[in-house]
Amino acid sequence: MSVDNSSHFVAPVAGPAPATDAVRVSGKPASLWRDGWRDLRRRPLFWISLAVVALVLLMAVWPTLFTQTPPNDNCQLANSNEGPTAGHPLGFTFQGCDIYARIVWGARTSLSVGLLSTIIGSGIGLIMGALAGYYGGWLDALLSRIGDIFFSIPYVLAAVIVMTVFSQYRNVFTLALAIGGFAWASTARVVRAEILRVRQAEFVTASTALGLSRFRILLTHVIPNAIAPLLVLTTLSLAAAIVAEATLTFLGVGLGDGIMSWGADISKAQSSLRIAPMSLIYPSIALTVTVLAFIMLGELIRDALDPRARASR
Repeated sequence: MSVDNSSHFVAPVAGPAPATDAVRVSGKPASLWRDGWRDLRRRPLFWISLAVVALVLLMAVWPTLFTQTPPNDNCQLANSNEGPTAGHPLGFTFQGCDIYARIVWGARTSLSVGLLSTIIGSGIGLIMGALAGYYGGWLDALLSRIGDIFFSIPYVLAAVIVMTVFSQYRNVFTLALAIGGFAWASTARVVRAEILRVRQAEFVTASTALGLSRFRILLTHVIPNAIAPLLVLTTLSLAAAIVAEATLTFLGVGLGDGIMSWGADISKAQSSLRIAPMSLIYPSIALTVTVLAFIMLGELIRDALDPRARASR
């Protein structure tokens, strides 16, 4: 019996094998927020609206950075309805107050009401919508019917009634509570719909299998993954709250006398519209640009967080 000792032929390898199935693991994984930021930073309107919002916020927090003129203490009737002069680029109101200084200082009041009412409305809407959407059953039915009642009431009309009843407490907090306390129903609907979608995800099932309580799952997993629509809605609600404050103050049922706001300046300037229209136009422009910036920012964030909207562009 013979044994074949001949060696087997092995084909030479002409270099490293092509990495056709190699997986790139060094890059950052895709996520909703990262993809949204990548889309936002390429859009000029985002930077323009963000710059306007940042400017208004800076005016509200640090008004002396923009003007050293007191908005009320330096009013002189000799300057009534006068045009622009040195140090007073926008002229004077009917009472002889500096229009530019009042616009700068009025930003604090308008944004304070807007922020407080948005926090109140978004907080109530988040709690009501999250509980209704996650637990369901009789709690969902009860909270949804309560939300329907508030949704059927125009919050501006409700705020008029509240501010009329509490006419002795017409301040920033009371007005913000009147607006936000009746404007939460739309937020609750959006949050409920998103919670219903997220609670069907696999990570919720896995958390339940690990023995976590339902309330802990809601706080740590469901709400953080359903917060994107609330962020967009919060930006739009802030713009609506600023408009509501200006409307109520213009009608005389908003903030009390002595509290500066753009709505109050517009209301006082309507009496001298024919002889000095700029005293009404300037605060109106400030209000319009601010609200438009918040609306544009919210719309851009909504499109950036929507994969279908990104794919259509």
